[in-house]
Amino acid sequence: MRCPFCGHMESQVKDSRPSEDGAAIRRRRLCPECGGRFTTFERVQLRELTILKRSGRRSPFDREKLVRSISIALRKRPVDAERVDRMVNGIVRQLESMGETELASNVVGEMVMKALKALDEVAYVRYASVYRDFRHTDDFAKFLSVEGLSEDHED
Repeated sequence: MRCPFCGHMESQVKDSRPSEDGAAIRRRRLCPECGGRFTTFERVQLRELTILKRSGRRSPFDREKLVRSISIALRKRPVDAERVDRMVNGIVRQLESMGETELASNVVGEMVMKALKALDEVAYVRYASVYRDFRHTDDFAKFLSVEGLSEDHED
């Protein structure tokens, strides 16, 4: 595997172990050229998925893009990284087991919304605001009242 620091084409695996949920193998690597250390993950991919965007464009499913969008919604929220990883793994497994190789982007978006609602309501609303393209504060108010999230919560 190419070194992310110096670009050297090979690296040595120093340690391999299953990830927390057993869905991936975590490998610690060392670059013999620059001495840089980095971690890679190896995961099972059941099938190649293509996402059909709203614009009609098609693009390959990108797990890391999914992780980034969820991470943005969860920024500064008290949610353990392991729970997020399990959530992402669950979404990917659901997508792969649907039997389709081409999926509409709204299918992925709705799965993320459902998973985030169960994980963290603030992250759920953040994600929804981008996914549903909120333009005004009224959009938030309507969404919160429809979703039953507008009750006052005592902390």
